[in-house]
Amino acid sequence: MTAPRPAEDWAAELWDAVLGGDEIAAAQVAFAALESGMPAEEVLLDVVGAVQRRIGDAWADNQVGIADEHAATAIDGRVIDALLDHPAVRRPDAERGRVTVACVDGEWHALPARLLVEVLRLRGWRVDDLGAQVPVPHLVEHLHLTGPDLVALSTSLSTRLPAAHEAIIACQATGIPVLVGGPAFGPDGRYARLFGADLWCPDARAAADRLDRGALPRPASGHRAVDDLPHLADQEYTLVTRSAAQLVRKSTAPGRQPGGRGPWAGGDGPSAQRVATVVDFLAAALYTDDDDLLAAYLTWSTHVLTARGEPSGGLPEVLDVLAGQLHDLPRAVRILRHGRAALTDGGGNGGHGPS
Repeated sequence: MTAPRPAEDWAAELWDAVLGGDEIAAAQVAFAALESGMPAEEVLLDVVGAVQRRIGDAWADNQVGIADEHAATAIDGRVIDALLDHPAVRRPDAERGRVTVACVDGEWHALPARLLVEVLRLRGWRVDDLGAQVPVPHLVEHLHLTGPDLVALSTSLSTRLPAAHEAIIACQATGIPVLVGGPAFGPDGRYARLFGADLWCPDARAAADRLDRGALPRPASGHRAVDDLPHLADQEYTLVTRSAAQLVRKSTAPGRQPGGRGPWAGGDGPSAQRVATVVDFLAAALYTDDDDLLAAYLTWSTHVLTARGEPSGGLPEVLDVLAGQLHDLPRAVRILRHGRAALTDGGGNGGHGPS
């Protein structure tokens, strides 16, 4: 009897089809994996999901362009649609409960949440998939109307952590427990714990396995942001977010950086956008009071620029300019100096960068 092909082989075959933009061939790979005896859940997570993760890494390494990355994501989404319509896919008749899945406001990476949605459905859950970028009022209204057993929130971007915290607190106020996941919460779920989420899971399989073991307890009432993050009382996060446009404008003013060239030099083009992203990550680091959050983004950003042959040498000067503007905010200055040291040392894991 022939041994079944490992998921890695199917993923490699799907990668070739997706990278070639061949949607039909991509669907045929998924069908073939399913018809070979691989469970639909494994095809979703270990074949389609693996390819999606590889696409993100390939973009960061400049092996594919941003248009290719978006096209590949779209193909992966349609492969999921086709796979789940295959007659070999069976779902349990009885429903185990109801779950709402949503990406936090401002988060457009919806495919990881989609994988959770489909895995839970395959295991017999009724799932309301609210998709990407769900504002908190709309999410809460949905919960009041449907009364699910659980809310699952996803975010990949660290800059959306304040929005995630707001969503966690608002959902818990309805009496519904909150599960969170996605790279933004850290590889160890540190921000999920910091924000008082009821559960963090590293991936869709782990989340589904946990729900198999029983319902989560109802959250305690009266959860407030200040209870989780007493450091916000210093108002540094608020001051930086309110003055973000001014910080960017002053940091990119002509003549503020040596040479006036490169991706961090003065002007209103990409340099302003890049500095605005640095300020966004600084704000997220202030919100969580985690110096490493900004440092990880800075080293990741340097890697992305280096992979594209773009100079990144002006970035330390940008951090100095920001620190000068924020000299009255000790936590902000500390975080910026830590980020500058990470660039000098070449440290950081880059795990907080956007794709």
